[in-house]
Amino acid sequence: MNLIQIGRVHSHLTTRASAPRQAHEAAPSASLEIKPAYIAALDGLKPGTDIWILTWLHQADRTILKTHPRNNPHNPLQGVFATRSPDRPNPIGLHRTKIVSITDHWLRVDSLEAINGTPIIDIKPIIEPEA
Repeated sequence: MNLIQIGRVHSHLTTRASAPRQAHEAAPSASLEIKPAYIAALDGLKPGTDIWILTWLHQADRTILKTHPRNNPHNPLQGVFATRSPDRPNPIGLHRTKIVSITDHWLRVDSLEAINGTPIIDIKPIIEPEA
């Protein structure tokens, strides 16, 4: 299995401790730098589009199988697959956000809880069910 890094996150968040657990918990806006080889893959995206960003949580501990949810020792210990912990065997981050602007190989998004330098492995538009 080979993953290809298509870009990286540029954010004011520089440490795991400074990052909110979820984007809706006051995550700042961020910029996504897309590698030149993948610029053509952005065709069709536009400002206002809700997207999923998949990242590789490069500072994760891949040996962790159980954790206290939200890192709170008062929460019962659970398997990482039952949590949103970044520490897991395959630390793939899933982030929902909205595109604010697109310029050349940069996407500006409205909120993202990933830290500066986080590798981006994919971007997908969110398709809501029709009412």
